[in-house]
Amino acid sequence: MADEAVAARPAEPAAPKAKEARSPEAPPRGGGRGDDRAKDAPERADAPEPTDTSDSADDEAGEREKERERAADRFKDRTRDPLTEEEGEEGPTDAAAAARARREGQKLLSSNRDLIGFDRSDIGQVHIGDINVRLDALRSGLLMRDGPVPAEELLRIRRTHIEPDGYVRLRRALEARRLLVLGGAPGTGRASTALALLEEVTRAGEGRENSERVRRADPARGVRELATQVAGGTGGHPRGTGYLLEPALDRPGTLPPDGMDLDQLASALAEQGSYAVVVVSVGSAANPLLAGRYGAICPPAPTRELVAVRLRQRLEEEHGDPVGGGGAGGPGGGDGRGPRDGDGSRDAGGGRDRNGGAHRDRGRDEHADRDGGEGRDRDGSPDGGGHGRRDGDGRRGRDGSVGRDGGRSGDRPGRGAGPDGDGSLSLLLERAAELREDPEVTEAVGLDDLRPAEAELFASLLAGHLRGTVSRAELLSGCRGLAAVQAYEWFAGVDRALAAPPPGDGRTPVRSGTAALFHPVAFRIALAVLGGASHSAVSAAAHLLTWELSVQSDPDSTPARPLFCDDPEADLALSRARPADGVVDVAGSEVTGRLIFYRGSALPAAVLAELWDRHFPVRAPVVRWLRLLADDPRPQVSMRAAVAAGELSVRDFEHGYAELIRPLAEAPTPRRRVFAATALDQAAGHASHRRAVRKVVDNWSLHGTPAQRWTAAMALGYGRCADSMDDTLDTLAEIGVRDDGEQLAVASLNVVRLLTLPECATVLRRLAAWTGHRREEYQDLALVSIVRLALTDVDEVLDDEPGTPLGDRGDWPLLLALAATRPELTGKLADLFWTALNTARSRDVALDALETLLRSASRKDGRAWTREGLAALLPALTAEEQDRRRLDWLLRRMMRDQDRPLAEERARALWRLAVPARQRRSEEEESHG
Repeated sequence: MADEAVAARPAEPAAPKAKEARSPEAPPRGGGRGDDRAKDAPERADAPEPTDTSDSADDEAGEREKERERAADRFKDRTRDPLTEEEGEEGPTDAAAAARARREGQKLLSSNRDLIGFDRSDIGQVHIGDINVRLDALRSGLLMRDGPVPAEELLRIRRTHIEPDGYVRLRRALEARRLLVLGGAPGTGRASTALALLEEVTRAGEGRENSERVRRADPARGVRELATQVAGGTGGHPRGTGYLLEPALDRPGTLPPDGMDLDQLASALAEQGSYAVVVVSVGSAANPLLAGRYGAICPPAPTRELVAVRLRQRLEEEHGDPVGGGGAGGPGGGDGRGPRDGDGSRDAGGGRDRNGGAHRDRGRDEHADRDGGEGRDRDGSPDGGGHGRRDGDGRRGRDGSVGRDGGRSGDRPGRGAGPDGDGSLSLLLERAAELREDPEVTEAVGLDDLRPAEAELFASLLAGHLRGTVSRAELLSGCRGLAAVQAYEWFAGVDRALAAPPPGDGRTPVRSGTAALFHPVAFRIALAVLGGASHSAVSAAAHLLTWELSVQSDPDSTPARPLFCDDPEADLALSRARPADGVVDVAGSEVTGRLIFYRGSALPAAVLAELWDRHFPVRAPVVRWLRLLADDPRPQVSMRAAVAAGELSVRDFEHGYAELIRPLAEAPTPRRRVFAATALDQAAGHASHRRAVRKVVDNWSLHGTPAQRWTAAMALGYGRCADSMDDTLDTLAEIGVRDDGEQLAVASLNVVRLLTLPECATVLRRLAAWTGHRREEYQDLALVSIVRLALTDVDEVLDDEPGTPLGDRGDWPLLLALAATRPELTGKLADLFWTALNTARSRDVALDALETLLRSASRKDGRAWTREGLAALLPALTAEEQDRRRLDWLLRRMMRDQDRPLAEERARALWRLAVPARQRRSEEEESHG
């Protein structure tokens, strides 16, 4: 279009619609509105001008114009965003961020495992080989008692312990200082590593002849009493004894030992030629200890290697191949590995041997004589020069892979197998490696890394399945139980210490420690609910929950928690969490942030199941906490919490409905009602609760309060809260047209949301039928939905991940995205939008929407944006002369816009998209280039 043409030619009125130009397969545009057609009929350019010049005629015309303006204003008001009521009409809602947060929350809590299907009694009674998982055991720290470690346990440690990275560095530190404070998360093998260290250094020290050279110290006595006991020689402990102490620092009021206490203990140990390892959990209480000269972090053993070694042991035991001669785990072979240096690599030449503590040049003699010759194979041959056997093919890969040829000297693959060799050890190991990598087994485990006890059970399950004693169903069930066992251990008896008196170490506790006690638990719950959100959001939510738990536990006291004692790294370690760089939605923009996840897809669901099914007193503070999260303005918090609330409601729908869903559905703010609707939809995703949810939504839509009907409409927009798409649309229509269209805005929004589902053709047919309905409310519902379809971006309503046709067009208007990806629907979409453009009360809003669509053809930098969708829609929308004249007028208006003038080149490109060359008249060619 030329600027001269724009200045010379005024806007032309729309020409009469040529019926013969209508697409034969398209329904009649406008839908046939029956008796109400005259009131809001499309404007016609050939309509005769009124000839009556009387005052009464002028008054009637003026009144009709005012009524038309009032109708247009009412219509515009109904096209507002129903989610912005609490923020003002112009307030942002960040619906796209909310949709993404809901989708991500569903992924974390829907790992193809049935939340209701895990029966802890199944795992509690499992006994495979010599592994017996005791779910009802107390926490290991409370089982510690003063006394010697049995020789059998030390022998087992020496045979089966897997060295973590940096093991040699830990051993050298213990030898040099006599005292080591070893920190780690519970269950990571820190106590086993401590016993392995003490067994090794005492066997090479003054207590080598003492059968009780390693002792556990009573955790209730603390470091001071242990130092006094060692220095005074009380208890009859000989020189060279190794002590393992796990102080109960998690008990309220317990203060950790200070540097002077540790120096005193180290001095006493040096005088007696003894050693001690103090095992602590990482966290604010133990951080000063770990930062001191005696402190060290104990890294966990590598998962793949741990499983490989344990699995080989199980299979060798079945085949009658004793651990001593089977390579991995034999007394002569230790754990099947050579020693490491300080950074975890193998010692070279003169390093100490892992099992003997002796230098390599004299390892043969010591290994040959140790433990009555157990360092030899069953036939009496030396055990490979005294060094640990490698597992599998003679190599110890860092990935823990097992050699498939089974070929190494001394490894008798045929031992215990039948003559046909089908059950030979090498074949079993090969099958075990394949089974361990089975996608179904990996998904059932649902943990990124296994801890020692978990590796024991997993190896036993694999070995049992290979031997035929465990079915595949039992294997998968047992694997799914690993995460449930971890969740049980995290919550079992957490606040038992509150009932116990503080230890009498001569110091008075400063304040109650309930907040410090509950914070790790609160962090795990917050991570289960908000996994994938920013670390700061999860931490802030955890502090809110800590307060609620503390108040519930001790309502007469004000919870007190230090402000500068948080340790993010400790939170990660204690909760099996991992950080990751990712994207966070902030005010409609994506920014880089530090996200946090569980190290395993099974843990979020397992934590919620354990919390809700076994700890009923915790429900009240958690419900209060979830209500607080429902008010959070950040979608990454409120939507994830809503998904979790739905999952909790599945576990006890009566309680979830009464305490969470119904109260929030009746709330005055849209944000809380969206929370309730999302929770309902999440529950409807479970077949066991779908019928109940649909009954609730149906009752609310028919007999509920206005707030409940609003919530029902939002729940219906997800597409799972009615028996069919037709039922969904019927219910939305009933909500939208009731009470003079009071809920029409929210009903139309959810009609648009349904257009992202596969049944979108059904929705378009229903919209066309509504445009021809006799009642104006149904017409308005259709017209508002059509206009909203043009103004709503895909990612505001879509549940699909990027990679789908619609998902890859997230920032497109939904109308254009559908036209581009569903060409069979283009005619229906164009006819519906044409109806909105040619209806008096919706014309202005529809024209503004069309202008928005036209401006989205290309981005500010000139790159194509929605051009593909416009190329599909505009020809169908401007098939007749009247429609082309309206587009001509709109393009001219956009070019004359003082604030955002449309460039002439872009206007010409849009005109050519809409009007094929064969349909352009000569004067149009001159005007539009």
